[in-house]
Amino acid sequence: MEVKAEIVSKETIKPSYATPFDRRYLKLSLLDQLAPPFYVPILLFYSSSDAADFKTLSLKLKVSLSQVLTLYHPFCGTLRGNSAVECNDEGVLFTESRVPIELSNILKNSNLYQINQLFPCDPFNPSRETPLGNMAVQLNQFKCGGVALGVCFSHKIADASSVASFLTAWAATSRREDNRLIPPEMEEGALVFPPRKIEMDTTRGIIGHKNIVTKRFVFNGTDISRLKQTVGCLDFSPTRVEAVTALILKSSLEAAKACSAERKFPTSMISHAVNIRSKMGSTLSKHSMGNLWQPAVSPLMEVESEVGLRDLGERVRETVRKVDGNYLSKLQGVEFFKVMESLKEARIMASLKGVPCYVFSSWVGFGFYETDFGWGRPTYVRTLGVPMANVVIFMGTKEGDGIDAWVTLTTRDMEHFEQNPQLLEFVSFDS
Repeated sequence: MEVKAEIVSKETIKPSYATPFDRRYLKLSLLDQLAPPFYVPILLFYSSSDAADFKTLSLKLKVSLSQVLTLYHPFCGTLRGNSAVECNDEGVLFTESRVPIELSNILKNSNLYQINQLFPCDPFNPSRETPLGNMAVQLNQFKCGGVALGVCFSHKIADASSVASFLTAWAATSRREDNRLIPPEMEEGALVFPPRKIEMDTTRGIIGHKNIVTKRFVFNGTDISRLKQTVGCLDFSPTRVEAVTALILKSSLEAAKACSAERKFPTSMISHAVNIRSKMGSTLSKHSMGNLWQPAVSPLMEVESEVGLRDLGERVRETVRKVDGNYLSKLQGVEFFKVMESLKEARIMASLKGVPCYVFSSWVGFGFYETDFGWGRPTYVRTLGVPMANVVIFMGTKEGDGIDAWVTLTTRDMEHFEQNPQLLEFVSFDS
């Protein structure tokens, strides 16, 4: 079932005071240049018992958005090619809509609903006729009085960590606690990773697959503890992300084998997005904005017979640890082209040679459930599945110790994946 939203109003929210002339242009970093050309979507649901009168709530959001944009001026600017943002205070589109169903209908079984209309745009295929700028907002009101705040951020200026930082600042401003805000570092990315004369669309030939489906699989804290014991040993103690990654990867490979004509495991690769803010010591702060992540890509994996959870968990760790100080030094220096060639080769293997690459991105620990605008924390937070086969996005749960896994596979693979006996041993529910 598809959620239908009736657009009630549209308004452009501009910063409460103009961006200073000396901050008019912001250079993109090399990592911004390499970021995919779509939007990062996030959707926060608030129940009717938490949400205030809709008009009051909407006004509060607009006023606080205008105020916080003075700190995050590139978010209301205009991209100029693949090299810079003109911080021209063009503003942010703010849409209001009515949704003629109860919020509980979505929360009970989120997979039964197509929720694209709760966002201000299709984040992976935005309309060229209606430019949205670097950020857009849609506030949706349900019949019960609950609301959903859908926000899209240009991936050219923000990764998931940047999105979380912005929402935290916006919420604090709405609660009138902006006196404790730490100003974001907008220019650190380009200083550490200077822009280059380079064009490479890392999603070309991969994104836009038609016969795919995204489903949510929930792992609570207790089940993750059991899973970590299953994956680990005396010499290897996996993190919760490593453990869940290993289980989903194993189940995906077994599904691919079941769907293959030869009944063989495919030659494959793993890619895990690595947040590099904490890997560069004092060079970067957690308040640095932009795309400060890198894809850690494994060598080709050949599986002859059965594949073990522990082996996969260790392989995931080895892959992630490839993005280390040496790797980042190459990106900063004259050897950056070697890294680019490696990424290009992986893309060619996936898009042209048909080698499945299982892509993981963890948003766990970014605190989306702490986003309180003054009427309580979200009841539920989610994103949209990337229209690309074999992609998994991890998000934290409301309880804090679990993981929501949004898994996108081909329709055929998903039929086998969601029935995997070992997967079902640890999934709390898959609604």
